[in-house]
Amino acid sequence: MDRAERSIGFVCLTTAALILVSPASGAGGRYTIDGGTAREQAQVRDALETSSFDWSVLPTPITIEIARGEGSYAVPGKILLDADLLDAGRFSWGVVQHEFAHEVDFLLLDDADRTRFQAVLGGLSWLPSGGLAHGLLTCERFASTLAWAYWPTTDNVMRPTSSEDEAGSVPPAAFRALLANILRAHEIDTVSIEKSGQNLLFPFVADHAYR
Repeated sequence: MDRAERSIGFVCLTTAALILVSPASGAGGRYTIDGGTAREQAQVRDALETSSFDWSVLPTPITIEIARGEGSYAVPGKILLDADLLDAGRFSWGVVQHEFAHEVDFLLLDDADRTRFQAVLGGLSWLPSGGLAHGLLTCERFASTLAWAYWPTTDNVMRPTSSEDEAGSVPPAAFRALLANILRAHEIDTVSIEKSGQNLLFPFVADHAYR
């Protein structure tokens, strides 16, 4: 189905029944959404727009698939989101941001960057190894902390309750400053990293079962 046909379908179908591939760009990043209802797709867009991180710094568009009864996970360039999770509305936003944060890791960081982050975030291994628990993987701590640091609200399910939690090892401002410095070293424009205009100092599967 080409773009014109999809546009005609959008006009003809009711909002409740809408299932299509939706492009988006700008501060919320560049991505397409395949599957899901109109409301579920809206949760993805709202989650990314709510975060103060500028997802458009990702160098390639991200493909998002929505499927029911599947655990949410990310691989380079692609994210799968559980429709059951998105049906929870705002509760799902922190998870959407977490999965997109894995794309920041996949597409923008190098091993030296990961070593710097591991020193402040903790964890026993960056990548899954030997059946380590989710919270002991630094890649997961990175994704949770990014989601929390750029949307620090009680509505965010990534909100830490102690320094032992995945997103609790470093204050949000310190994490934002470190990430800005690292991305600046890669000649990525740190002025645009935060949409809110705050003043900063400047292939494995990340698999989850948020259901």
